[in-house]
Amino acid sequence: MNSRTAQDLLDAHIHRERLKHTGQRVVVLQTFLSAEGHVSIDQLLQDCRKVAPGIGHATVYRAMKLFVDAGIAIERRFQDGQTRFEPVNPEGHHDHLICTVCGVIVEFEDPVIEERQHEVARANGFRTTHHRHEIYGTCLDPSTCARRPSLTA
Repeated sequence: MNSRTAQDLLDAHIHRERLKHTGQRVVVLQTFLSAEGHVSIDQLLQDCRKVAPGIGHATVYRAMKLFVDAGIAIERRFQDGQTRFEPVNPEGHHDHLICTVCGVIVEFEDPVIEERQHEVARANGFRTTHHRHEIYGTCLDPSTCARRPSLTA
């Protein structure tokens, strides 16, 4: 999601909910949109403090909840239990591969998997409205796995 679209969504939501515009929310939004991957509140707080040293944990947390409500961010909870956020992708849906050793998260799209999920739902008399597909495993190459020692054959 680009910055202008996100700001427009936020402005509309703030107007609807009769909230105030704050400079700290702008810092959190810009920091979130420039973050790579799936960001936790703690990671986001660290990055925000580089721009606004006085920003607090509660401010970042409340801003992220606001961004979720406004349709800017998606809240994700993977197997490790830590909440992470990613920008909404207006182009479509993606799924995740998650390494249970190093925690790397790889996004992927596969039209065959997407269609098969809909077929399974229809075959069972179900209409899919949304879904979350997460595949857990380990990195195949120990040299790319951040926390795994090299495996011997």
